[in-house]
Amino acid sequence: MSEEPLRQSIFERELAGQVISTKDEEYLAIHKIIRKAQTLTAKLNTGYHEMDEIRHIFSEITNSEIDESFRMNPPFYTDYGHNIHIGKSVFINFNCVFMDRGGIFLDDYALIGPGVHLLTTNHIENPFSRESTQSRPIHIGKRVWLGGNVTVLPGITIGDNSIVGAGSVVIQNVPANVIVAGNPARIIRSLTK
Repeated sequence: MSEEPLRQSIFERELAGQVISTKDEEYLAIHKIIRKAQTLTAKLNTGYHEMDEIRHIFSEITNSEIDESFRMNPPFYTDYGHNIHIGKSVFINFNCVFMDRGGIFLDDYALIGPGVHLLTTNHIENPFSRESTQSRPIHIGKRVWLGGNVTVLPGITIGDNSIVGAGSVVIQNVPANVIVAGNPARIIRSLTK
C-alpha cells in the first residue's frame, strides 16, 4: 500500500516560493505568527532598553540566539521575525521594516541604515488573484552598507562589500564590491580596496 506524501506546511511552501492564497486552509496560521511578531515588536519599540535587553527581545523575535556584537536602534517592524537570520557585528538603525516571510539573511558586518525596507513578499500581478502572495529570500552579503530609506525587493542578493545609496530601490541583484544608487538602483562605480 502506498503512503500518501506529507503535505508541506504553509510556512514551508512560502519559504519554497510557492504562491500562497488567503483562501488557503492554513492561512490563519500566518495571522497568528504576525500577531506574535506584533506583540514582540511592540515590546521592543516601547520605552527605553539597554542593548542587552534589545538583543534579548530581538532573539525572541527571530527565535534564535543573537550574537552579543549585534547592535540595533529601535523602533523596528517585522511581519514574522523568525525568518530573519543575523550574522556577527550587524547593525540595524531605527525605523526599519523587515517583511521576512521569504527569509532575510544579513551576513557579518552588514550595516542597515534608518528606514530600510527589506520586502520578501509580493502580491500576484493577476488582478483576480491579487490577494495571493509569493515570497523569495533576500541575502545581504558581508560588510554591505544599505543607506537610509533603501528598499530591497523580493529575491535580491547584494554581494559582499557593496554600498547601496540612500533612497535607492533595489530590483535586481547587486554584485560584490560596487556602489549602486537610484530608482531603480544602478551601478555607479566599483569599489577599490
